[in-house]
Amino acid sequence: MAEFTPTVPARVLPPVTVRDLPEPPRSTWRFIGPGLVGAGVGLASGEFILWPYIASQVGLVFIWGAAIGIITQWFLNMEIERYTLATGETALTGFSRMWKHWGLVFVLMTLGSNLWPGWVTTSATMVTYLTGAGEGAVRWIAIGMLLLIAFGLTLAPVIYIALERVIFAKVALVAILIVVAIVVAITADSWVQLGRGLTVGAQFPVPPLDFAVLMGAIAYAGAGGGQNLCQSNWIRDKGFGMGLYVPRLVSPVTGQEEAAASTGFQFAPTKENLARWRQWWRFANLEQAWTFGLVTFVTIALMSMLAYSTVFGQPGLENSIEFLRVEGQVLQETVGTWFGVLFWVIGALALFAAAMGIVDYTSRLASDTLKTVYLSKSSVSVNKVYFFTVWAIALIGIGILLLGFDQPLILLVFSACFAAVMMFVYSILLIVLNRRALPDAIKVRSYRLGALIWSVAFFGTLTVLVVIQQAQTLFGG
Repeated sequence: MAEFTPTVPARVLPPVTVRDLPEPPRSTWRFIGPGLVGAGVGLASGEFILWPYIASQVGLVFIWGAAIGIITQWFLNMEIERYTLATGETALTGFSRMWKHWGLVFVLMTLGSNLWPGWVTTSATMVTYLTGAGEGAVRWIAIGMLLLIAFGLTLAPVIYIALERVIFAKVALVAILIVVAIVVAITADSWVQLGRGLTVGAQFPVPPLDFAVLMGAIAYAGAGGGQNLCQSNWIRDKGFGMGLYVPRLVSPVTGQEEAAASTGFQFAPTKENLARWRQWWRFANLEQAWTFGLVTFVTIALMSMLAYSTVFGQPGLENSIEFLRVEGQVLQETVGTWFGVLFWVIGALALFAAAMGIVDYTSRLASDTLKTVYLSKSSVSVNKVYFFTVWAIALIGIGILLLGFDQPLILLVFSACFAAVMMFVYSILLIVLNRRALPDAIKVRSYRLGALIWSVAFFGTLTVLVVIQQAQTLFGG
């Protein structure tokens, strides 16, 4: 074969290096993890509050929306992974090759989405349900959690391994809760309604719930916003494809740093490399489907069934953390005190693990972009940038809590708007990147290209709805 000229654009960042694609894994079990980490981080307030709240109001007639949202995000995640498998670079680095500041734009929107530490105060609030502490204790419990997260992420020798273990434990705990719920709390009727909600009983729209609430539930079933983009970072640290050539993120305190180029690689489309690609691509698709896709849908479905079995039709329920208080109290009354306590314990731990994952992915996106695009000639390593970013996020969160801000409206508005806009824009960029930057044999095409076009249309519609709704909320229009 003639000498291969890389197709990854080099007008903004240095060119990639040509290397053969690594051999696919012989033992696939060792490579399972990134999809489950994505599912575990994504299993947060949406799965514990929003979808169960919808079930408490209208039953399970909208559960099909979760399936649509998860399938859409599966296609998005795979196109994010496609570029990293082929180059070892993150999708954000690929976007930055098209325009230098794309990565920074997404980092700033991700920071905007996660600036208010609501993800950790939710976990802290559930702790007060268990301890009986007053609302004033939430702030101090949340501050302790932020410090624990920062120490945990910056002192672990290999950060991905530490996060993966936390998420695996979280998923195991949620699985225990679900199994117990199936035995003692979920009714036979809820199984019937689940089947109807996925087939003949499916409804849309679903009054009295707002159209925007339903669209948002579909969009953020599982992950959403910047978290999807971090699939690049997680599969790279796990050693998928060309990511095997990139050193993993380690603690600058306890880990062993390796010198490495900021940019990635590309393989020549030889017969041998393409055969390896097909195996890597098949494995990555299956790993994402069976971990991210299946785990997310099963959790949403069964947590919704638990809510339907216990609080369906009960008046005065709120789409907030108060929903979990009421559900836990009803479980104590109908099943037993022990089950209500178990529900709150696992909920608090699960939301804490989600908070840890959110700090991790926000810091990963920021550190990768800053080092690759803006600090490529600096002696400061990506590990040190990650270290400082984690602590900056934690300290800003602590500062917000100490100042006594109670979920400031402007931050919640920004969070909703940024997440919707991000998914709309990077759906477009993925089409461009995976059509132009990759060889013909592995570029996105066919039904996967159609799925990205659907994603652009869906998240574009959601962006408009969210911006209008939040502007009305903010300005009282």
